[in-house]
Amino acid sequence: MSGSTLRRRLVLTFVALAALITVLVVGAVVLSVRLYDAQSAVVDRLFTTYEAASDVNAALLDQETGFRGFALTAKEDYLTPYQEGRAALASARPRLREAETDYPVLTRSRIGMEQAIRSWHREVADPGIAKVTAGGRLDDADLARGKASFDAVRAAVSDYRAEIVTQRRARVDELKRDVALLFGTLAAGLLLLLVSAWLTWVALRRWVTQPLEQLGAEVDRVEAGDLSRKVSVTVGAPAEIAVLADQIDGMRSRILHEYALAEASRREALEARQLVEEQAEDLRRSNTELEQFAYVASHDLQEPLRKVASFCQLIEHRYKGQLDERGEQYIEFAVDGAKRMQQLINDLLAFSRVGRSGNVFAPVDLEGVLAQAERQLELMIVDADAVVTHDPLPTIEGDHSLLVQLLQNLIANGVKFRGEDPPRVHIGATRSAGDPNVWEFSCRDNGIGIEEQYEDKIFVIFQRLHGRDAYGGTGIGLAMCKKIVEYHGGRLWLDTEAREVPGAVFRWTLLERQATSTGSTDSNHPAGAGAAETETRTSSDAVRG
Repeated sequence: MSGSTLRRRLVLTFVALAALITVLVVGAVVLSVRLYDAQSAVVDRLFTTYEAASDVNAALLDQETGFRGFALTAKEDYLTPYQEGRAALASARPRLREAETDYPVLTRSRIGMEQAIRSWHREVADPGIAKVTAGGRLDDADLARGKASFDAVRAAVSDYRAEIVTQRRARVDELKRDVALLFGTLAAGLLLLLVSAWLTWVALRRWVTQPLEQLGAEVDRVEAGDLSRKVSVTVGAPAEIAVLADQIDGMRSRILHEYALAEASRREALEARQLVEEQAEDLRRSNTELEQFAYVASHDLQEPLRKVASFCQLIEHRYKGQLDERGEQYIEFAVDGAKRMQQLINDLLAFSRVGRSGNVFAPVDLEGVLAQAERQLELMIVDADAVVTHDPLPTIEGDHSLLVQLLQNLIANGVKFRGEDPPRVHIGATRSAGDPNVWEFSCRDNGIGIEEQYEDKIFVIFQRLHGRDAYGGTGIGLAMCKKIVEYHGGRLWLDTEAREVPGAVFRWTLLERQATSTGSTDSNHPAGAGAAETETRTSSDAVRG
């Protein structure tokens, strides 16, 4: 039994219990049927037969009384009890047979009683009544013979009733024995059920509860931190619980292994975090140095360039006409190079300062932003005979100056890179279908467009697609626009599906409401201090972008 499974043990236990309960139920049903039959015999059939025998006895007494009265007085009134007794006797006879199917001995006694009754009627009562009715009288011999015949009838009735009582007593004794046997069976069954329940509890305690308690204690020790302890149960435990213990121990081993890996990963993460913090500190230090360099570049480096340009221009004015054409051309190249160097420095500083102004995002009316951008580009728009149109523009959260610079650069590109027709620039705005908090904008022009091989280069800083003689600028305008849009949490791209239409279409997205305010640069920092300076340059730089 020790090597069997828990299922087999439980099945055998419950089969034994079911068999015991079945035997008890069948025995109780059999005894109940016997009790019901005995009770029916005693209460119904024997009692009905005994009552019918009593009615027969009363009817016979009434007949005998009426017959004697009529025989002595010859008055017909005495025949009434006799006739009623005969009728009562006839009605009682069918009930005498109620118990005869179960008690054949009553049949023989009933037949003897009925023979005595018929003999009394045939030999005494009926002839005597006829004789008195005819005017005769019964002598003492007739009366003595009638008395002897009726005594025989009375004895037969008494024997029949005594036989009924005897059978009834025997049946009552059987009923008592069956009741005692039923109660004994129920008591024994209850005792057996109690014993079986106790044995079942002991078996479950031994086969299930104790092994599970032991397994739980082992798991508690592991949970308390003793991960190296093997989880097991005692020998003889059911196979299912032993398998469960092995599975839990396997899980403990995996957890121990994963814990070791997690510890190693945690140490690596700590080391990586320390390395990241060190690199972040280096990056902060590098950013500080770059900002300091930008401050120096915006002030100190531009001063020598201004001097070079100024003295070259003085030389050009003072010695104009004294130098040959090549010398004047060299001076012109030097002045143009210095100016272009100043322009590159200013554009690079403006690009690096996007998102470092320290300004907190606030609601910005893009209608006003567009109007300001058009005012700053007024001369360029008038000279090119350009037309700028737009859809109704929303109010979003952002940096006002950067959004002005964004629209200014895009409109300036549409006007600058024009074809033979007068420039037409349209600013569109629609709410995104996927996210109601996102607006999608577009800038469409009718200019020369952008060839397919240059689509990946247009957003690269200082990347030019045309010579300086054809179109001015430093090639930083679209890179600046992309950085501004990304700073506002959006995305800027060239719409390649609109290639069939003349010109170019730029699309970008902006959030209507920002999750948090943006701003990372301290206003006291040199980069922050130079933000205003950068903003004043954007109106002229956008034309060159």
